[in-house]
Amino acid sequence: MGNLWLCSVELAALLPHLANVVVVSVEVSDAVVVVHARTRSGVPAACTGCGELSEWCHSRYVRHLADAAIGGRSARIGLSVRRLYCENPACPKVTFAEQVPGLAVRYQRRTPLLQHLVEAVGVVLAGRGGARMLRVLNVALSRSTMLAQLMRVPLPQLVTPQVLGVDDFALYGDTYGTLLVDATTRLPLTLWEGRDAEQLSRWLRGHPGVEVVCRDGSLTYRQGIADGAPDAVQVSDRFHLWQGLSRRVQDIAAAHRGCLPAALPAPDPAGPEHAEAVDADSGPVDTPAGRHARRLFEAVHALTDAGRPYAAAARELGLDRRTVRKYARARTWHEVMRRAPRRPSTLDPYLDYLQQRWDEGEHSAKILHQELVVKGYLGHYQRVKMALAPLRRGLPLDEPRERPPSPREAARWIITAPGRHGPQTAERLRRLLGHCPELRRTHGLVREFAAMLDSRDATPLPDWLGRLTDSGLAPLAGIATALREDQHAVVQGITTPYNSGVNEGRITDVKLQKRIMGGRAGIPLLRHRVVLIAHLRRRYADRPTAAPG
Repeated sequence: MGNLWLCSVELAALLPHLANVVVVSVEVSDAVVVVHARTRSGVPAACTGCGELSEWCHSRYVRHLADAAIGGRSARIGLSVRRLYCENPACPKVTFAEQVPGLAVRYQRRTPLLQHLVEAVGVVLAGRGGARMLRVLNVALSRSTMLAQLMRVPLPQLVTPQVLGVDDFALYGDTYGTLLVDATTRLPLTLWEGRDAEQLSRWLRGHPGVEVVCRDGSLTYRQGIADGAPDAVQVSDRFHLWQGLSRRVQDIAAAHRGCLPAALPAPDPAGPEHAEAVDADSGPVDTPAGRHARRLFEAVHALTDAGRPYAAAARELGLDRRTVRKYARARTWHEVMRRAPRRPSTLDPYLDYLQQRWDEGEHSAKILHQELVVKGYLGHYQRVKMALAPLRRGLPLDEPRERPPSPREAARWIITAPGRHGPQTAERLRRLLGHCPELRRTHGLVREFAAMLDSRDATPLPDWLGRLTDSGLAPLAGIATALREDQHAVVQGITTPYNSGVNEGRITDVKLQKRIMGGRAGIPLLRHRVVLIAHLRRRYADRPTAAPG
């Protein structure tokens, strides 16, 4: 251990919070830096009871304060402070201990600098993570102490916003919470467990002055806002409106799943006959699977061709209704036996080379795999061996075939703006809409609503809702009823710039904080961190950075 002597000017520049005391000595060891300091004599101090100044010294004692690390070492300050007599006879305090601004706080064994660091780390990383981070900074605190310090940090004063964002988020399982956000400052206000109307209306009654409330299509929040702030303008968020319509489009695509293969290019005219010839040559009917498929195909068509419904045929044959539907929609039993289209693989660019080498007489999968590796193939030998299996049976190589779009993919084609489609997708969508009138009608209605959102003109909305009802499509008729009940808020969502985008961003932040705490945080701790971390980010984002020297 050694002693380090610095003049007051140098020390004040190095450690500004020691500028108001006299540094006696600094002891530096491998693990800790100990600063011995004392307060100046003859300087009056304010009484902690009445505030009157006094310099009548009673005695001195040493306070041991933990400070932020210095040079990678833990820092301790041994501060000699005075105990003074209070010169005010009316003051109930006879003596008091002086406090040094910026260095010592009553009943605190950490300097304000270290206390601020502990609180900031606790806000950002919470208990376990914060304790680990402080250990890296040579500050030893337990996770329980970290959480206790975090919960002592006061929340910023809540100012009632003019534009309020309301949205729900998943806490755990089927339990949800409600988050309120100031849409102007983009800062979270509070959150609580549950998403019932009474909690929201009670908060709004306790914070009058909200003029606009952005929400999703929830009936619960709609009622809570109407009860708590009846004069506030409710805005149904544009994103949630579009999301609700998109889900109905997917329901329609799922209901017309049989039309989706029409999006694929027309097959080669010689394809079906060639496929049947291959099947006949390879003799799948002689296999147990082939015989079973043919018997089911004939039994199902014997019933369905006679007009029996799928459910009745399923009961009579002891099959699942979806199995009966699959066989009834097949034109030949070979379609049922046909394998699903193979997905593209890393071997596809080398299929022509495999066919060429096979025709040249090289039938060893091991040798062919070695040759492909030389050409840049990075796949496994087993994939090459499986690819050669059809050639060994006298069949051509399995080429990757295009799959029909899923209902979700078809719905995405319909709701995406036409200008954002690639040439291949645009052609697929054109073929699909030309084949299915229901999807073509859905596409037209979706584009009409998109035009309203783009132009922010809700004038066509009533007529559009009427066309949804008369479309003959149950999902669209259902959403038309829901939008008509909330039509005023829907109009506001289309025509005004207010939206719930800031709510969604803050909910993402809530989920991040939940994951950082391993999902074990209660509502008070989660609320504390979500609110404080947003203000902490704002504070440091607004702080100017020094230009590099």
